[in-house]
Amino acid sequence: MTTFGFESTALEVVEGIDLTGKRAIVTGGASGIGVETVRALASAGAEVTIAARDVAAAERVATDTGAIGVSYLDLSNLESVDAFARGWDGPLHILVNNAGVMAIQELTLNGDGLEMQFATNHVGHFALASGLHGALAAEGARIVSVSSSGHLRSPVIFDDLNFAFRDYEPFLAYGQSKTANVLFSVGATARWGRDGITSNALMPGGIATALQRHMDPGYIDRARESGFRLKSTEQGAATSVLLATAPALEGVGGRYYEDCAEAPVVERRGEMGTGGVAPYALDADNADRLWALSERLLGAHVR
Repeated sequence: MTTFGFESTALEVVEGIDLTGKRAIVTGGASGIGVETVRALASAGAEVTIAARDVAAAERVATDTGAIGVSYLDLSNLESVDAFARGWDGPLHILVNNAGVMAIQELTLNGDGLEMQFATNHVGHFALASGLHGALAAEGARIVSVSSSGHLRSPVIFDDLNFAFRDYEPFLAYGQSKTANVLFSVGATARWGRDGITSNALMPGGIATALQRHMDPGYIDRARESGFRLKSTEQGAATSVLLATAPALEGVGGRYYEDCAEAPVVERRGEMGTGGVAPYALDADNADRLWALSERLLGAHVR
């Protein structure tokens, strides 16, 4: 589809694209690849709002990148998500579900009793997109969900989301939340495509950022020593920006990308190194089941 790949940067991907008049939200845009996603979208003329818990950091990023606004958002708290969505006015053309948490070492539940990684990475973003549906449908929009090759660690375990019966394992919890990110894109495209809304998910690559704050200090060094290729934050944001802006992806949704290209389906983890997408993450029945479950979890928060 493109000539972009592993080493491409977000600014290279968006070069020559005019987003003047387009409005975008980037969750977690105050750190890591979120900063470079904001920078690239703003450089192309988009009016970017950074949604983040650390408002002071987000304001510094806005000044540096040209983003036009900053709003508080705690994805683990549905009241915060609802307040953000109610406060949005007018159309929205690009929603980048970028924020996330990885590998919390001990089982942690949010205020609604949900495992924190699933609550933050999936349920919060599901609630956000649902609350913004009218804005997204106003003029047609793209939703970009930052998933991970970590999804290959686990499907969504519908009968035990919160590890009430299984022994808690940080990367299994992370894995099911990242699978949910892909399934959301499948479900959103199927349901909202008629409204002009499409959604795709992606693996940004391995990048040394605050996402690894729950890991031991030697985690990144061991990854390098094992031969794992790390990306810069500029490279890590490239696939997100591609999905948000590439003309060739107009009307395309329900897919999973890595290194600026659609990823192949694999039948076993490790079949293509750390790459590929699991069949269960693209399965329409799984997407339907997750959507119904997510709506039940939101309860009165669903608009």
